[in-house]
Amino acid sequence: METVRRVRLFRNRRNQAVCIPRDLELPGEDAILRKEGDRLIIEPVKPSSLVRLLKTLSPIEEPFPDIEDRAPDDIDL
Repeated sequence: METVRRVRLFRNRRNQAVCIPRDLELPGEDAILRKEGDRLIIEPVKPSSLVRLLKTLSPIEEPFPDIEDRAPDDIDL
C-alpha cells in the first residue's frame, strides 16, 4: 500500500529541503537520494554495522527465564 502525501518545500540556506511528516519518517540519520526522471526518491541507508542495526531495534519487553549456571566439567589433561 502506497502512502501519498503533499508536503512543503523550503529553503535551508542554499539548499532546498522537504519536511517529512512523522508517520513517514525514515529510520536512522542518513538517507540515499536519487533522481529518476523528474522524481526524487529518498531511501533509508541500510545499517553498515551490527551496532547500528542493534540501535534500530526495539527493546525486548518479555523477561528472560532463569538459567542454571553450572560449573564446567573437569577436564583431565
